Amino acid sequence: MHKHFVTLILITSLCAIAIPAQGEVVSPDSKMKLIKTINGSIAPKSVRSSGDGVVSAHNMMYRHSVTVYDAKTFELLHTVPDSVSLQSFGYSKSASIFKGSPVEGTFSPDGKYLYVSNYAMYGPGYNKEGHDTCSPASGFDKSFVYRINRSSYEIDAIYLVGSVPKVVEATPDNKYVLVANWCSYTVSVISVAAQKVVKTIKIGRYPRGIAISNDSKLAYVAEMGGNRIHVINLEDFTVTYIPIGSNPRAIVLSPDNTKMYVTMNLSGKVASWDLVTNMAGKSVKTGEAARSLAISSDGSTMFVVNFKSNTMSKVRTSDMKVLETIKACKEPIGVTYDTPTGNTWVACYKGQIKIYSNN
Repeated sequence: MHKHFVTLILITSLCAIAIPAQGEVVSPDSKMKLIKTINGSIAPKSVRSSGDGVVSAHNMMYRHSVTVYDAKTFELLHTVPDSVSLQSFGYSKSASIFKGSPVEGTFSPDGKYLYVSNYAMYGPGYNKEGHDTCSPASGFDKSFVYRINRSSYEIDAIYLVGSVPKVVEATPDNKYVLVANWCSYTVSVISVAAQKVVKTIKIGRYPRGIAISNDSKLAYVAEMGGNRIHVINLEDFTVTYIPIGSNPRAIVLSPDNTKMYVTMNLSGKVASWDLVTNMAGKSVKTGEAARSLAISSDGSTMFVVNFKSNTMSKVRTSDMKVLETIKACKEPIGVTYDTPTGNTWVACYKGQIKIYSNN
């Protein structure tokens, strides 16, 4: 039985973890206040704070772009088309320009790059676009992760991964970039030094959320089509499991990495797990179809978007109590917390970004 749980290596890893620097502190008594609505040619599936002054939005095949905003002024700074010459990167004989469909993003720890996953590719030879009901046997086209150089905001590298890649995360030590391949049932591990995929790890039905420990030793991957979190040892790529419950989607860790919080999409709950004792903690209902979540830099508060309820919930982590639930927008799908400003950004699938203050 113990082989299905996180063992001593997890506790050993936790002991070496440093707590990251904190930004604005979220008061439990404060109310979320809408301070900005961003419109325009966007259809964001997700948003991501860089932590150093910008927020990116990933606009799928509906807008074929990544948009980048100033985190303080909310000004649109860059629009990065998802068009790319696969031939110039050695992946196609066709001289055609191919399009992607940006779904999720993550910034490199050194701040130089933005990595973006593409749900599918469009162009010659790509005729089996994946969708949300699939398996490896479906034979859907593989896709790419793009690397956007922040000095120019141009795509300067691409990586062939699995079918329908979704969540992408960089390790804090800048050694690896991990990608959850929804239809391949795998996670691709990209080596930053080697500039290629060096490991492909089988996960199970519909891998999605990824969180990585501060010491870069462990990666937590949600198996959304199952009931467990896969814990990948990034030193030897062995895997253990946490039995979190049915339909886990998104994952965040507390700043000190002693707790894990997971959205449970079907039940509309957020579950907690104590990573020191390896025991389940409290869970809380936030709304219908709890999708994405973000945590404040002080670890006191989570922000959860409830897709079918059209709401966002503010949850106190100490007792897993919902402090506030507000109407956000039609189909809120992504959320990020910007540490320097203390603001929460919400991606609205129907074509908006909502920004809320928390102080």
